[in-house]
Amino acid sequence: MMQAATTNAMNYFEKIYIINLPLREDRRREMDEQLKNIGLSLDSPYVEIFPAIRPESTGGFPSIGARGCFMSHLGVLRAAKLAGYERILILEDDVDFEPNFNSRIVDILNNLKHQTWSIFYGGYELLNAKAQSSEITCSVNSVEPIRTTHFLAVQGSAIAALATYLEAMLARSPGHADGGPMHVDGAYSWFRRENPSMVTLIAQPELGHQRPSRTDIHDLNWYDRIVGIRQLVQLLRKLKRHYLKLKIN
Repeated sequence: MMQAATTNAMNYFEKIYIINLPLREDRRREMDEQLKNIGLSLDSPYVEIFPAIRPESTGGFPSIGARGCFMSHLGVLRAAKLAGYERILILEDDVDFEPNFNSRIVDILNNLKHQTWSIFYGGYELLNAKAQSSEITCSVNSVEPIRTTHFLAVQGSAIAALATYLEAMLARSPGHADGGPMHVDGAYSWFRRENPSMVTLIAQPELGHQRPSRTDIHDLNWYDRIVGIRQLVQLLRKLKRHYLKLKIN
């Protein structure tokens, strides 16, 4: 019954984009498991896998992975703008929903329906402040940087505005005073700072966190490069996830 309520509630978003590198079948399988926990799947009609971009060079970004992540988010925003969507959810393929997701999401989405917002973070890291409100969603000052982009929603005019903003960043040189190539979470924070009228809300506490996983953004650690050890590390990461879930419960 709770899963059914969650599934219906998620119709609030016209499209749920899952950013996934085609070669990362492991993350795709794990993402499908996560979606099934909330009554959805990769085959759900309003869930769409967006093939993440893996460029051949950094192109002025901190790393190839950072550029790919930036370009993937920009690709999602462009696609949503072209389709004319009013409200989208962007999930990166390393997100794990919190164990209490199903019991909380209906109230949170009902809360969002009665508020004005442009960007909503279901998962995040506040760098300079802690949310003070006791509400299930609360606003974050536009000058407050937010790290991570594994679980965020965008609605209304912010979709096209963000696409235009990221495109302008892409055309500038690294370190440009108006914002050049950078990690995409920094780009979202720059956008928010320069557009204070576009309200940012966050879920309290988070609805999802990033699972321990081999990175696609930074250079790989030695243990993620060696066959055999890499598989052992992957198993240890899964055990860590199960431990964290037991600790939360």
